Order: sequence, then structure tokens, then C-alpha cells
Amino acid sequence: MHRYTSILFFLFLQLFFAVQPCHRAVTSAAGRGWWQLLQKSIGIVAMHMQLLNNDRVVIYDRTDFGRSNLSLPHGKCRDDSSEFVIKHDCTAHSVEYDVLANKFRPLMVQTNVWCSSGAVVPDGSLIQTGGFNDGERKVRTFYPCNGDCDWVETGDGLKARRWYATNHILPDGKQIIIGGRRQFNYEFYPKTSSPDVYSLPFLSQTNDRGSENNLYPFVFLNSDGNLFIFANNRAILFDYKTGKVVKTYPAIPGGDPRSYPSTGSAVLLPLKNLDAATIEAEVLVCGGAPKGSFEMATKRKSAERKFLKALDTCGRIKINEPSPQWVMETMPCARVMGDMTLLPNGVVLIINGAGDGTAGWENGRSPALNPVLYWPDGAAGSRFEPLNPSTIPRMYHSTAILLRDGRVLVGGSNPHSGYEFSRVLFPTELSLEAFSPPYLDSKNKYLRPKIVSSTASKGKYIGYGQKLWVRFKVIGKLKADMVSVTMVAPAFNTHSFSMNHRMLALRNENVTYVRTSIYDIQVTTPSSGYLAPSELEEGVAGKESACSWSVGKGKVEEGVDRWLELGHGPFSHWSGLKHLYTSISLNFCDKERISKCKGKLIRASLFDFEAPQALRPKRVLANGCLVRGVSRNNALALTYGNLRRT
Repeated sequence: MHRYTSILFFLFLQLFFAVQPCHRAVTSAAGRGWWQLLQKSIGIVAMHMQLLNNDRVVIYDRTDFGRSNLSLPHGKCRDDSSEFVIKHDCTAHSVEYDVLANKFRPLMVQTNVWCSSGAVVPDGSLIQTGGFNDGERKVRTFYPCNGDCDWVETGDGLKARRWYATNHILPDGKQIIIGGRRQFNYEFYPKTSSPDVYSLPFLSQTNDRGSENNLYPFVFLNSDGNLFIFANNRAILFDYKTGKVVKTYPAIPGGDPRSYPSTGSAVLLPLKNLDAATIEAEVLVCGGAPKGSFEMATKRKSAERKFLKALDTCGRIKINEPSPQWVMETMPCARVMGDMTLLPNGVVLIINGAGDGTAGWENGRSPALNPVLYWPDGAAGSRFEPLNPSTIPRMYHSTAILLRDGRVLVGGSNPHSGYEFSRVLFPTELSLEAFSPPYLDSKNKYLRPKIVSSTASKGKYIGYGQKLWVRFKVIGKLKADMVSVTMVAPAFNTHSFSMNHRMLALRNENVTYVRTSIYDIQVTTPSSGYLAPSELEEGVAGKESACSWSVGKGKVEEGVDRWLELGHGPFSHWSGLKHLYTSISLNFCDKERISKCKGKLIRASLFDFEAPQALRPKRVLANGCLVRGVSRNNALALTYGNLRRT
């Protein structure tokens, strides 16, 4: 087994201003983030999103509502006798969005991918599973390319129908697929043994009659190799290998549901103490809807329908403690159907959604237009910071993902059974926006650091528990204890949950002053696949191998310096380190550059998205090393943020 890592450095400057309530935020408030309309229409609703390793985003909707607003190319059409509305469809229901070029092209799915799930696997391809009707057992693969590649669909690759299920990458590179409508079980892909479907009683125990409230469960790989699974208002730690519940957590205080259709969101907060015997892992769950909200919003008579205020609380729980308990906090505004995204500086962005109602057709009201930052390390009671609002409601079927340049791509919103653009409260939304968090404020461009080179010697490779050196340039006074390195995995996002999203803070062993503004940093990579799920070769986790370091000469974009290939070798279909961001964080105060700093501690963080592509023999050099540019999507970013709120 062989593995490589690629790094791109980005600099983000983060400044902070007075916090305003959600409904009072001013669109043009400085330092509070800003919105950019990227595409007025991509022709489809962005119900599902996944960032790939070539800086492309695969986006797809559903197929059973009729025609989209985007035609398939070259006269292509899809004939499907199982479709409800039209059997002969010449329109696209999926697109590939090119982030750097800000362009998109239509893709063709063969069966219905409505409310499905997926993950990027170690070779860089997107494996998407399930859907509705004729797509409920299908498996589809999208291999990244720079040409006209398209979806490849296999037969019924799943044993159970998977609609509203959750996928997660495991340490061996396989996916576990959990739950779905009326599926109180799980299975693995690719298949390796029998039985193929395993019972998970926890899902039936958390199923509310009439509303379910346990679909798209929140799933995170814990540092001990077990899975944290949250559904409805409860959670367990689950050993998927033995099928046993290792730990049962207390119900979240208040007892209100947080899972679809009472849709909240969740993230695994950054893992920091990676060398500890027991690593502290903490889950944050925010938003949702009170008990009975779905029933009230779906009354048959419109006069009887009521849209209850969404939940305004978040719960944090340290899942590896002997007796874990939830710690509750109050958000600046209530939110249901919100998305939570880990930003490269370790802060959580809460975005999209509504203030009233639930998920489902026509069930939401009061758009939540203001994103909110959540500072996990801030003082209790002052961790939330509302940001500038969008002008576009992002209701049911909205999405948000982190891009490698530090922006957040936002799309979707369609609370209707078809595409409706007039005479409705919230029209179908086909646009794409980018939200730039405060650390991307343009007036701070001069603080951008640059990678100079790698100081790793030839033959070094990036594996578990390995030393990594990077030389970088930054203007400002720097001390050794000001630097940290993190890794972030990009997410498959749909229905307010970012599957496979995680961040790791690597141990900083040494920062060395080289000369004016030039420094070397040494860190140690994660120790195991429990922390950074990695690879699979014919069903068995493999060993690392490598060639030499090389510096790529990719196109320089805003926030992008250059990328480094850190080491690589021959690849099989399942080989390669899992697609992670790696980041370097700096805490410093440059009195010359920041006249108003006044000694306050400022945090910066560099992150890198490490995402191998679906490699082909033609992309491998004679000496076994990869062709330069294969992993051009990978990203490392540097952001600034205030560690102490003032």
C-alpha cells in the first residue's frame, strides 16, 4: 500500500467586531463576513454536495419531479420506466462545479438519487449510495477528472434500501452505511462477508411513530475506533465490528428531537490531544425542532397548520469521559435545518435553515439568513458570533461545504415537490453563493504567508506517526508556542449534516527561525486510522511508501500560494491517504502591521485538504512517483482569529 500527502498553503486574516443579534445584523458590517453570488442558476437544486480532490464539487438533486433547468449535453436523454413524472428525460439532475473557473457542466445519473448519502474514498472517487424508488439499492461512483467523466452506476450494490441513511469512512477505507427510512440496521461497502445486513436496535428505539425523528443519524468515528451515533435525542458508542453498544449516553436535556425531520446539525469538535492515552473527543449538536413540530406543520387542513419556533440550544458532550454529561448553550437565534461546518481555524460555522417549523415539503418558515460562528474554546456565554446575512433564503434541501480557499460554498433550497419559481413563499433556488468568513477580509492580504519549501529529505514519506517539516514565510514576530497544525476532512453534505467531517490538531515539536520572516515547523502526523481513516487495498489496510518531495507550480489564486507533493509511490484503486486538510496555525501579534492589536493574542491557522485522486497508470511516472498536478485540489490554509474575546 502506498500513500501520499499534498499541501497547499492559504492565509486568512480574522478580525472581530461587536456581536449583534441575528435579526439586527447589517449586510455591509465590516469584518463580519461577506457573500458573493457565484452562479445565478446551475439548473438544479444543490441537495447534495461533495468537494473532490481536483477542486471540483459534485452536486446533485433528485430525478423524480420532472425536468430540471439544465439540458444534458450532446443530445443525451435518460429513459426510466420507474419515474413518476416523465419516463424520457433529457435534462440533468447533477452537475460538476469547477471552483477555480466558476463554471459548471451537466452530469447524468441513471436512477433516483433523492435523499441519498455518500463519501469520498481513499482513491479520491466519490462513492454514492442509495436513493429512492429504483435508486434505493444502487451504488454510483464518480472518478475525478479534468475532462468529461460522468457517473458510473453499478447494479444493486446494497442489500437494504437506503433512503435518508448516513455513511462514514472506516479506518480500513470501507464505508459503513447506517439506517435509512424503516431500516434499523447497517451494512458495509464494498461487500466482504456475510451476513450483509446487521441489526441496530438503537434505530428502532429512537424512531418516533408518525415523524420518525431519527433519519440521517449523526455518526462520528471516535478515537478508540468505535462509532458515536446520535439519533433523535439520544446517542450510543457502538462497536460496529461486534455489533455491541459500548456506552449509552444520557438523552440531550429537554428531550426534543434533533434528527430529520426535526433537523438539527452536529460536528465532532477538533481533536487536539492526539498523544494522550485517552483522547478527548467532544460532539456539538445544535438546533432542531420541539416535540410535535412535524405533526403540527403537516396538518391536512392549512388552517390547522402551525410552525413552532425551532430550538435555540446546542449541547456539547465529551464522549470519552467515564460519566459524560451534556453541557447546554443558547444560540443567538433558533434554527432548524441549519448546516454546521468546521472552519480551518477550528471555529464552527452555523449557516442556512429556518427559525420556525421542520424539514419537509412546505414545513419551514422564517429563514435564518445570518450565519453564526461558534468558538469552542471561548468563554461560556460568549461563544456565539452572528455574521452578515445572505439575501437568499436557504430552507429545506440546502447545503454548505468548506472549500479549500477557506470560503464556504452554499446552495440549494427547495421546499416543494417540484421546481416552483413563482406564487410560492420560498421559490426553488438554483443559485450558488460563496460565504467568506471574517478571516478572508481583503484588507488583511499583506499578512498572507507562503510556503518556501519542504525541508524533508528525499525518501521521506507521510504515514501514521511520521515527522513532517515545512518551511514557510510570514511577516510578523513568531514564537515557537504560537504554531499548531491541524488536519480537516472535507464533507459529504446533505440534509444539514456533513458526513465524514473531522479536524485533527497535530503535535508541534519544533519551530525554528531560519532568517527574517522564514521559519521551519516540525509536526507528527496522526498515529492511526482511528484518528485519520486511511486506506484499503483488497480489503486490507496497507503500508506506506514514498518517493521524494516536490514543489508544484499550480495557478496562484486568491488565498492560494502553491502546493507541495510530500511523497508518493505506486497506487492501487484503494490506496492513498484519506482526503484530509492539514493546517498550520499561528498565534502572534505584529505591532508594525497591526497598529490596533495592542498586544492581544491573534490566532492564525493554516489548513490543507489532502485528497488523492482516482489514479490511473498513465498518471504514474516511470520511477513510481505521481505526475505533478494529480492532487492540485489539496489545500493548506492560514487564518487569523482572536483567541480571547474582548
